[in-house]
Amino acid sequence: MLVDYHVHAVAHGEYSYSQEWVNEFLDRAFHRGIQELGFSEHEEYSDLVDMNIFKKLQINRRNNIDIKLGLEVDYIPGQEEKIREIIFSNEYDYIIGSVHYIDGWGFDHPDHRAGFNDRDIDEVYAQYANILMKMVQSDCFDVVGHIDLVKIWGHRPRKRTSLYYLEPVLKAIKKYGLAVEINSAGLRKTVEEIYPASNLVNMMYSYSIPITFGSDAHHPDQMGEGLEEAYRSARQAGYRYLVRFDQHEKLVTPIEY
Repeated sequence: MLVDYHVHAVAHGEYSYSQEWVNEFLDRAFHRGIQELGFSEHEEYSDLVDMNIFKKLQINRRNNIDIKLGLEVDYIPGQEEKIREIIFSNEYDYIIGSVHYIDGWGFDHPDHRAGFNDRDIDEVYAQYANILMKMVQSDCFDVVGHIDLVKIWGHRPRKRTSLYYLEPVLKAIKKYGLAVEINSAGLRKTVEEIYPASNLVNMMYSYSIPITFGSDAHHPDQMGEGLEEAYRSARQAGYRYLVRFDQHEKLVTPIEY
């Protein structure tokens, strides 16, 4: 089965949530062979979602595609109670936890890219991994989003490897029962690499960490883009199953690609 669980129909608020607009995502998903699609808007734009339209689309099953309701939440240490309130404000099937900020620095935004020039890269990786660890331990999330996003602009640690910083996080993910998404958006970024890198996917498999997939599409043109490579990376690591979600319950499903 092919799924895409990381899709933003309203992007960063620049698109209206209309049935016609969402149908464009569904039509592109159909042409990509995707059988289940998860809309996971950024939390700060979730109020733009018209739930009447969403429920109608779920019932109608355009192109026989099943639709799930997700949410991507920026994890910021100390805001766990606020995050829990958000999570329980709607009947979400799954919650993606992501780290986009290190002490208020939005490191993945093009306007803040230069911040890497003033920082020790290994320290950045260490800080990023520390926030990821807290996110996993918060027990607020179902899925870890783009787990090595910190590499987005091509910066690599010099004193240690990425695995050194992220392996403890993987162990925590296993302990707390989260899934990790294999996210193809990195192919569209400066790093030109899937999140996570193949060596991380291999380690995830060795720890029997469940996976799901996402293109991180912010426009119908990006729908499912790069997922072929994402699925290939998973299979090369040894994965034969992915997880889907229904009301936070994991549904183990064969990968058919």
